[in-house]
Amino acid sequence: PNRKRGDGRFYAIDFDVAELKTLDVVERFDAQTKKAVFPNRFPEHADVGLRIVTLAEEIAFIQGLNRSTGKSVGIYPEAKQPSWHRREGADLSHAMLQVLSDFGYDRRKSNVYFQCFEPAELKRVRNELKCDLNLVQLLGTGSANGTDYDQLMTAEGLQQVASYADGIGPSFDSLYRVVDGLVSATEVVANAHSAGLVVHPYTLRNDSLPDGFDRPEEVCEFLVRNRIDGVFSDFPDTTKSGLKLLQK
Repeated sequence: PNRKRGDGRFYAIDFDVAELKTLDVVERFDAQTKKAVFPNRFPEHADVGLRIVTLAEEIAFIQGLNRSTGKSVGIYPEAKQPSWHRREGADLSHAMLQVLSDFGYDRRKSNVYFQCFEPAELKRVRNELKCDLNLVQLLGTGSANGTDYDQLMTAEGLQQVASYADGIGPSFDSLYRVVDGLVSATEVVANAHSAGLVVHPYTLRNDSLPDGFDRPEEVCEFLVRNRIDGVFSDFPDTTKSGLKLLQK
């Protein structure tokens, strides 16, 4: 209790790994109502012994599965609010890159994307920290923390992004519009591809479909029709199978 900050919240940076590992990992819930955000998923607050893992532990797990299954599944870590962490005395990006390098992710052809919402941090990662990995600029909507995401999603803004990153991760909602019940693509994907950027929108959820779409298969059809390069999904099994059927 004595580590609660002025805003009434607890921050991971104020605890060590051993302390964090005493916490239970449960389904996402609303901090105010304490109810599950997605009530039909894993039972809320179910205690099945799940614990927080470190980045190194997660990578070791994935690489172990790759070895035992003969697959080559990549990773997609995100630097969360790195500027805030630096103000608190922790260089999050530097620490992440060190762990990635320790596991062999240290060059452009490595099976990894490094993502972040902060343009200044991605530029720092590329130029100051000399990172050669594929970088993805995550894009919100409107403005946040001094970043005008709407400007970044213009043709000119995407050309700027291409000077330091390899792709963008926009909200799926920013890639389409609905007029008179008909779904059509915005210019974001075409402009990104013209700038040489891959497009990986977030986040597909079968239990929370985007407005204008009635079935997960319709979302997959949109992805294929607009040549979107990849996608974040909470249901990777159905997303992958849906895309595979369409690409036959």
